[in-house]
Amino acid sequence: NKENVIASTNTFTFLHFQADASVTIRTRKFLTNRLLQRKQMVVDVIHPGRANVPKDELREKLAKMYKAEKDVVFCFGYKTQFGGGKTTGFALIYDTLEAAKKFEPKYRLVRHGLADGSRTARKQRKERKNRAKKYRGTKKAKAAGSGKK
Repeated sequence: NKENVIASTNTFTFLHFQADASVTIRTRKFLTNRLLQRKQMVVDVIHPGRANVPKDELREKLAKMYKAEKDVVFCFGYKTQFGGGKTTGFALIYDTLEAAKKFEPKYRLVRHGLADGSRTARKQRKERKNRAKKYRGTKKAKAAGSGKK
């Protein structure tokens, strides 16, 4: 599984010998957003004769391209053109991980494993709400906390 890397200014190409098809990543509409501490761009992935490139792989390549950590690269909104061969989407590269955690939506942070996405079960939430409804005032807070677990 060897990998050749050929880089130029705004285009990054990597070849995979196993799939016998090359993949080109091009960025356009590049913008440095200082207010949100990030770089944002439209990404075109040209992959003739190959299935879609996984977002995880795209994150790695974009991180290498822009000399950033993989954790601060967020790819989303990828649509493949009819007939395949070309996919277009959006990428954000934050300056720091703190900025990413501050500005990115929670669901994207959960996808990357940077936030906890677990919630209590719906039935448990409803039972807790209904237990608290039976009382008023300070007793209400105590009732919501107690009960069978």
